[in-house]
Amino acid sequence: MLLLFVCPIVIVSFAMVSNPYLVIFLYILSGLGMAGIGMGIMHDANHGSFSKYPFINKMMANSIYLVGASKEIWRIQHNVLHHSFTNIEGYDDDINPPSVLRFTQNQKKRKIHKFQHLYAWLVYGLTTLSWATSKDYLHLKQFNKMGLIKNRETYKMNLLKMTISKLFFIGFVLVIPALLSGLSFGLILLSFLVMQILTGLIITLVFQAAHMVPNTIQPSLNEENGIETDRMTHQLLTTSNFSQKSGFLFWAFGGLTNQVEHHLFPHISHVHYKKLAPIVQQTANEFNIPYHIQGSFFSVIKQHFGLLKQLGR
Repeated sequence: MLLLFVCPIVIVSFAMVSNPYLVIFLYILSGLGMAGIGMGIMHDANHGSFSKYPFINKMMANSIYLVGASKEIWRIQHNVLHHSFTNIEGYDDDINPPSVLRFTQNQKKRKIHKFQHLYAWLVYGLTTLSWATSKDYLHLKQFNKMGLIKNRETYKMNLLKMTISKLFFIGFVLVIPALLSGLSFGLILLSFLVMQILTGLIITLVFQAAHMVPNTIQPSLNEENGIETDRMTHQLLTTSNFSQKSGFLFWAFGGLTNQVEHHLFPHISHVHYKKLAPIVQQTANEFNIPYHIQGSFFSVIKQHFGLLKQLGR
């Protein structure tokens, strides 16, 4: 995945590729590698489950900087908030979309939401571009107000590291190819945007397929007593598996077709999820707790957009 991300950009920059369709194709390959880094490498590594050796986890967790995102901010947003408050509005950032989308019945309904199942594709496609530009800065400010950033020095260090990583990312995928390839900046920019939209779509749809589908719930948080159920039950109620028969998607998505197992055991490498799944399902059945399994990736995406249509109306 690392090579798939890096090599096409190097080829565009130094191999004097002249065919515009080939340039766009190479950027598409790079986008697939970028998605693979996000789901299969840095995701496990930032959970501490990429390797049994901490220094390897730390090293591979830094691969998030290659794709223009902040490791520290991602860990708060994902490891702390998403995994602790899965599908809880106001805490889980994955169901706190921009105002043009409505993910829960508690969120204000606007006229434009009637069409959200049609334009959500574009919004999802802008996800990684948002990460690489503005979203981390907004989260840093938000998390600082929430008291999730230790101190002022930590705030400044996070700000510096995320700025350097974003400059590196934009420089590698956009500026260097534009300067060295001899191609027009317009073609490089178009290819870059195609790459970002593809990567954003893949990553966002994989996570939406596991949480924003009709059979999962969106529980409320009791301010006095916290989450109503125990952690394991909460994860089973709010998370779903999909595409269980596809070995290719399991590999390509870093095991995230088995999101139930991931949410129950985020500290365990995704390569073990397939063996864990029947044990988890059997145990859930014994305690009469739902174990959600959807069909193919395409069918679950259809269900997701059907839910968006329902929430928009």
